[in-house]
Amino acid sequence: MNVITIVIVCVALVVGFTIGYAIFRYVAKGKYKEMVEAAAKEAEVIKEKKLLEVKEKFLNKKSELEKEVQQCNLKIHQSENRLKQREISLNQRQEDLGRRKMEIDQSLQRIENEKKLLSVKQQELEKMQKQEQTKLEELSGLSAEEAKNRLIESLKDQAKLDAASYINEIIDDAKLNANQQAKKIVIQTIQRVATETAIENSVSVFHIDNDEVKGRIIGREGRNIRALEAATGVEIVVDDTPEAIVISAFDPVRREICRLALHQLVADGRIHPARIEEVVAKVKKQIDNEVIETGKRTAIDLGIHGLHPELIRIIGKMKYRSSYGQNLLQHARETANLCAVMASELGLNPKKAKRAGLLHDIGKVPDEENELPHALYGAKIAEKYKEKPDICNAIAAHHDEEEMTTLLAPIVQVCDAISGARPGARREIVEAYIKRLNDLEAIAMSYPGVTKTYAIQAGRELRVIVGADKMNDDESIKLSDEIATKIQNEMTYPGQVKITVIRETRSIAYAK
Repeated sequence: MNVITIVIVCVALVVGFTIGYAIFRYVAKGKYKEMVEAAAKEAEVIKEKKLLEVKEKFLNKKSELEKEVQQCNLKIHQSENRLKQREISLNQRQEDLGRRKMEIDQSLQRIENEKKLLSVKQQELEKMQKQEQTKLEELSGLSAEEAKNRLIESLKDQAKLDAASYINEIIDDAKLNANQQAKKIVIQTIQRVATETAIENSVSVFHIDNDEVKGRIIGREGRNIRALEAATGVEIVVDDTPEAIVISAFDPVRREICRLALHQLVADGRIHPARIEEVVAKVKKQIDNEVIETGKRTAIDLGIHGLHPELIRIIGKMKYRSSYGQNLLQHARETANLCAVMASELGLNPKKAKRAGLLHDIGKVPDEENELPHALYGAKIAEKYKEKPDICNAIAAHHDEEEMTTLLAPIVQVCDAISGARPGARREIVEAYIKRLNDLEAIAMSYPGVTKTYAIQAGRELRVIVGADKMNDDESIKLSDEIATKIQNEMTYPGQVKITVIRETRSIAYAK
């Protein structure tokens, strides 16, 4: 029973499995057909969409290509038009060139014909000149060369007289037009800049209360005075002069350091080598600060801004320098003010002129030895510290050692001379003064026809006496110009020298 049941169950399971499998296959086959049909429909839809998209892209590309083709055609058309226009213009130019070439050929031919005609006429003229020359020689009894020499000599004499007269007329005209105005400007400038004069020399005198202080300064066996001389670089002269010690040195800065150091040492009372070195070091620092302060104050007083600190220090050092006995800083201030006034009168920039006037002698206070003239060295310093080219040129050219390229240069030169030429501004050695006067007289005496010469007005005027029978008035005018030119080229002098040529006839008779 159990076996039968098991067999029946197995058969039933096999039959059920078979039926289930058949049903499943049938159902699966139906679903498969449905899925295939759905997939086919979907594929068809996708295909149509893709076809539409492709058509759309095709149409877009087509329209873009058509636009590009149109643009290319337009550019080609424009290029063709330009080429046609260029071709037309080239043809016109070619025609013009052909026409000009033809005109030039005609002109050349015409010139050639005129040359031939002129050559023929020239030959005819030469023949006529020779004939006329022969006739003149026969009539005058002189050869052509002799007549030419006589004519040249007469023309030379006449030209000299005419030139002298013309020069005189030009000078008179210039004096009428310019002398009055020039005098006005110079006088106004000098009057507006009235300053004091400082006279420097090579010694300073330190006054003391009694000779006991003098002994303390000297020290035991002269140790104090030797230490002071070594620290300051000066020479101290202690002699029998009561209540005075002489400080000698060519450098005024060193003399001032020594004087101030002595003043502090005497006031303090402690005078020994260590204390001397300490005080001298402090005074040097004090002088350095005073130099900078002096430079700043000078620049502020003159209204000059933007100077390099090193230039300010150099300006401050001018206080302790002198030129021909004239304090260099005072001279620079005078020149700066004179330049500003003169530039204003002439319609130029007064600030630039004042700046150039202040800096024109900075080459006289070098920190190091230099072989250049002070004007060129000063211009080099100014250029180093970024001063403008016109300022540098005015500094370099104020002694004619460089060509003047700006209007500031002659103003600085003139104002420098005015400041130095002011009576009492400068002192000269007597020997040099006498030599300058002798040189002036010797230059005038070197010219023929000069009988006597006199240098007067401290060498600022030269009187020249000429023989009345040796030259006329026009020649005397020419002589004064020649002497002035020679003095200007061969001599160095402050200010200007007036040359007066005197020609007179004296008739002397005695009543007995």
